[in-house]
Amino acid sequence: MGKDPSMGADLSHADTPSPNNWPQTPSTPRPAVARTHPKGPAVGIDLGTTNSCVAVCQRGRVEVLANNHNSRATPSCVAFTARERLVGEPAELQASLNPENTICDVKRLIGRRYNDPMVQSDLKNWPYRVVEAANGKAKVQVSHGGVEKAFYPEEISAMVLYKLKQVAEASLGRPVTQAVVTVPAYFNDAQRQATIDAAAIAGLDVLSLVSEPTAAAVAYGLKENRQCKGRRNILIFDLGGGTFDVSILTAQDGIFEVAATAGDSHLGGEDFDQRLANHLAQEFKNKHQEDPTESRKAMQRLRVACRKAKQTLSSNTAATVSADSLYKGIDFHATITRACFEDLCCDLFHATMLQVEQVLEEAGIKKSQVHEIGLVGGSTHIPMVQRLLSTFFDGQKLCRTISPQEVVAHGAAIHAAVLTGHRYQNLQNLLLLDVTPVSLGLETVGGVMDVLVKRNSPIPTRESRNFSTTDDNQSSLFLQIYEGERMLTKHNRLLGTIALSGLQPAPRCVPIIVVTFQIDHNNILTVSALERSTDNKKQLTIVDTRGRLDREEMERILQEEEEYRAQEKLEEEKLEAFNALETSTLQLKRAAAEKSLDDRAKRRVLEMCEETAVWMEDNRFAPKKAYEERKKELEEVCCTIITHFSADREKP
Repeated sequence: MGKDPSMGADLSHADTPSPNNWPQTPSTPRPAVARTHPKGPAVGIDLGTTNSCVAVCQRGRVEVLANNHNSRATPSCVAFTARERLVGEPAELQASLNPENTICDVKRLIGRRYNDPMVQSDLKNWPYRVVEAANGKAKVQVSHGGVEKAFYPEEISAMVLYKLKQVAEASLGRPVTQAVVTVPAYFNDAQRQATIDAAAIAGLDVLSLVSEPTAAAVAYGLKENRQCKGRRNILIFDLGGGTFDVSILTAQDGIFEVAATAGDSHLGGEDFDQRLANHLAQEFKNKHQEDPTESRKAMQRLRVACRKAKQTLSSNTAATVSADSLYKGIDFHATITRACFEDLCCDLFHATMLQVEQVLEEAGIKKSQVHEIGLVGGSTHIPMVQRLLSTFFDGQKLCRTISPQEVVAHGAAIHAAVLTGHRYQNLQNLLLLDVTPVSLGLETVGGVMDVLVKRNSPIPTRESRNFSTTDDNQSSLFLQIYEGERMLTKHNRLLGTIALSGLQPAPRCVPIIVVTFQIDHNNILTVSALERSTDNKKQLTIVDTRGRLDREEMERILQEEEEYRAQEKLEEEKLEAFNALETSTLQLKRAAAEKSLDDRAKRRVLEMCEETAVWMEDNRFAPKKAYEERKKELEEVCCTIITHFSADREKP
């Protein structure tokens, strides 16, 4: 493929239309802010690798909502058992007993293909199976109800999102259908698209996808700068369970503009856990001449123990890793020091500082010009990480006025309130101006990457450029879309290929093909191509849907989820009926013991209660109606006996 011949060469630029980049300045409005949604409360959701949070902003105040386990952080974990599907704490608690069917860290899979090098690298660390779908995407395979099933990462994430939706509805007492969902700043287009699909499966309309550092900056900025005037530079250091982002934002009069962003979508607490687990597995092997890495269950238990030890080391200089009968009946107990842990992960910690240097350079800001440093993510509790960051900025104080685990959901909730028209005094002029994290372009002759949208360009944005053919009478053209920062496309990541056919026969370099890259406020890319010809004004617009599930797949998943939720509701109602029958049985036993009944009446009531208890044990899978009928029969007979004989005893 070549470009327009107006400069006399295949690869030269034609008269490129002026790029319609907006906003050019912080004062330029974004359409997303103008939207209003009168459908009830909108929530902010931090969909994390390890834990997730949901928050709501009402009357100008943000509340991070607690789940039914009284925790404001819900584990991003889903487990499948012989009878049910567990999400959150129940799934996490049984993970060591059922590792092959317990899915954690699925955020590292979402939007990725099976042959992705990072997916292949992670396969050996996950206790569950990952398989390749017919479309090349990765799926997790589990045993559920005695049947082997494979789920897309979007489906697993949707289960976590649906749990958060239920948490919000239980707290607010109203249906919740709208949300602002956060994603790592370095998530590519496919990963963002997949996140939107996951929300749709969960029954949530995504008002906006917001980068996690941007959401955190809003939360910190509004809390710290209520009395501050003027322009302030905020650095957000976001080190979570699976991803790392660092961003520079400028804040002034409620306008938050991302100046630059950098990071690694595959670096976080899970990597620290794995380093420690590998170290201890080798120690076990050296001591007992047995290799625990051969057992998925053993390594899962070891990783859980390492995660707890890592958390302990944030406040203590030593921690004990203990696992009874870890492998082949052998108990394992070891003491790990903070110094040892820091040495094991030293290169990973220092890698985060390289990204900090890069983002400052790209933003054109000196260390001394950073006014605030906000910590985000549970891994920022690690003392060495804090020490490295503080030392890099010459001892500057790190901002932790909001919990690092909750600050992203906090900022997302604020943005959700703004998008739904809730204008309180402290949110009057809030405006978020984000950037695209990776350069985007097309492959030209020689495998060269021609960048249309540069990294850290403000979004939304629209860039157009003219291209042409490289052969005479060429009837079709292939546009290969890449993302990356290298000069040659073979070193970058292929996002998709668009076939443009039906071109008018003409000499090489004569047809003019206008290619347009458009990125919306969610950082979602749309690519279109137009053949500009005086004889044929045929227009072909191609919306690139890479990473997204096709319509048939989405319809199938939505139908299955609807059926499952209906079945789950029936199971809950049946369980309530079972519990009601059990409660009634116990209450009648107590009533018989407390009332002044003769031995015959008391024995009859107790016999009926015992018969019911035996029946319940033998009929745990009975329908709801059977439990209700049994309860009604039991209460009618026993209450009649108790009332009759109690009345007889009370007569003079």
